[in-house]
Amino acid sequence: QVLLVESGGGSVHTGGSLRLSCAGSERAFSGYAVGWFRRAPGKEREFVACISWSGRRTTYTDSAKGRFTISRDNAKNTVYLQMNSMNPEDTAVYYCAADVVYGGSSESDYGYWGQGTQVTVSS
Repeated sequence: QVLLVESGGGSVHTGGSLRLSCAGSERAFSGYAVGWFRRAPGKEREFVACISWSGRRTTYTDSAKGRFTISRDNAKNTVYLQMNSMNPEDTAVYYCAADVVYGGSSESDYGYWGQGTQVTVSS
């Protein structure tokens, strides 16, 4: 059982930046691929980015490419999502998720989920 806790959410203006963190409860977390998803008001939860257990492979959705960077520090059991050049369309609850297989972009690809952290971008 891997427990995930997100942090780092908050409110920023258009063009601002935030860094989200996803802390895993187990040392084994370093062996899991991790994904970030988000759910905007009135919308379905959508994939944002994912990273392999080693950190060598990453995948981004088109809206995140060039603006968001996913990374991890396995010594700290933590995965990060650096978000730059943010706009109001990035407003959502952001979730991290983990599983043993890398590359999934669907919710069903992940067995462990955090509770989410709110991100609000105002114009």
